[in-house]
Amino acid sequence: TNGFRSHCGSGEDSLDRLLPPAGAPRRKSTTSQSKTEPPLLRTGTRTIYTAGRPPWYDEHGAQSKEAFVIGLCGGSASGKTTVANKIIEALDVPWVVLLSMDSFYKVLSPEEQALAASNDYNFDHPGAFDFELLVATLQRLKQGKSVKIPVYDFTTHGRQKDWKNVYGASVIIFEGIMSFADKELLQLLDMKIFVDTDSDIRLVRRLRRDITERGRDIEGVIKQYNKFVKPAFEQYIEPTMRLADIVVPRGGGNMVAIDLIVQHVHSQLEEVTLLASAQQTQPLPQTLSVLESTPQVRGLHTIIRNKETSRDEFIFYSKRLMRLLIEHALTFLPSQTCVVQTPQGQEYEGRRYNGKGITGVSVLRAGETMEPALRAVCKDVRIGKILIQTNLDSGEPELHYLRLPKDISEDHVILMDSTVSTGAAAMMAVRVLLDHEVQEDKIALVSLLMAELGVHSVAYAFPKVKIITTAVDKSLDDLLHVIPGIGDFGDRYFGTDGTDSWSDEDQEQPSY
Repeated sequence: TNGFRSHCGSGEDSLDRLLPPAGAPRRKSTTSQSKTEPPLLRTGTRTIYTAGRPPWYDEHGAQSKEAFVIGLCGGSASGKTTVANKIIEALDVPWVVLLSMDSFYKVLSPEEQALAASNDYNFDHPGAFDFELLVATLQRLKQGKSVKIPVYDFTTHGRQKDWKNVYGASVIIFEGIMSFADKELLQLLDMKIFVDTDSDIRLVRRLRRDITERGRDIEGVIKQYNKFVKPAFEQYIEPTMRLADIVVPRGGGNMVAIDLIVQHVHSQLEEVTLLASAQQTQPLPQTLSVLESTPQVRGLHTIIRNKETSRDEFIFYSKRLMRLLIEHALTFLPSQTCVVQTPQGQEYEGRRYNGKGITGVSVLRAGETMEPALRAVCKDVRIGKILIQTNLDSGEPELHYLRLPKDISEDHVILMDSTVSTGAAAMMAVRVLLDHEVQEDKIALVSLLMAELGVHSVAYAFPKVKIITTAVDKSLDDLLHVIPGIGDFGDRYFGTDGTDSWSDEDQEQPSY
């Protein structure tokens, strides 16, 4: 025997292979970094991130299919997390979410806190977990939406003040001692794995973990094990083994079982294409507004498109054009009539902004160059940042960094990027805003230069998003650069040559 038992049925319909990220890559300059969770694990050649936003959408800008969810169940200290990490590393799927049931312990009352302090509270009972929050969280993750995960402190037996932001990914691995204890939870699992480890080994591991990591004493750990852990395993956990599709004896050391699990998951994942072909024969959409091509605007384009223009002049005249573009974009914000008194005591009928707030979101790094123009004309505007880069292996955009203001859902958002070619990065940025409950008709995509393909792609996927630019060029070259174009805006603005602006293990390039 190889120590592997499988009860795999035909399973669900095959799922799309999703591919996105989070965890900001290290940058040499231009923006501050927010606090992010460290990568889940590092292999010899790459980093596998624990959070991300799947960039896979259909022609309407919606995620094509849900993420693949693997449920891992087993007794306390059976090696569930080790098995999860081994599966993640062997899967070779870049963006994976590992969701632990330990994050969903209920908040204890003062009386329960006292019991926990004396090792008399049963943490191994189904009633100790907040299944309502857990199911709602896993449902959102499975749909590719952002969630906030509570952070449980095992030394104080309470939730920390700050919760962790997590985004959906290719594969979600959910592990916990009661992973199979709730019927609604079971329905969300595409694959169920039970990790079966000898009870003596589990006790030794629990002693080591609780003493070194959770500040417990040996007497308390053994008391809790005999009083709660062992009986709970026999009553609630071991009987759920029959629900598993796969049983893995010996935990993380069973590579035969892990290899078979990985093969099955790969069979459920398939590559998909991000963008539907836009019909460029159609007229430009009504949601597009192009800044009037006055002699001034035409002259500014002539300077910044000229390859002989020096960097200083490129920056100066780009800023002038950005200012005109931002002023033009602000005219599309909602306004209402108002009456004011002039210093001469006369009434003047004018207009004022009719909205809660305005937030500018720049697509790093080139979109960041448009922030000063927005700040100059929009007092007290809030700023967010998104970093989307193209994976050179797959050719698809990936979300690497995100910082958005709180309550952005109530604002009108000006999404800024210097150029848009295919529209892939812009579409992904819009999806991220929609994930944060921003209304589609309150988003304006503002770009100095766009290709017709990008205009059609964004308008087709998001028909309510306003698209605002200074010029629309006809085509793209084989490298997806806009033609006739402006060159690499970021390199020309920041004075880089495209090879030393970013540093990351995979050396990915900015997305188009």
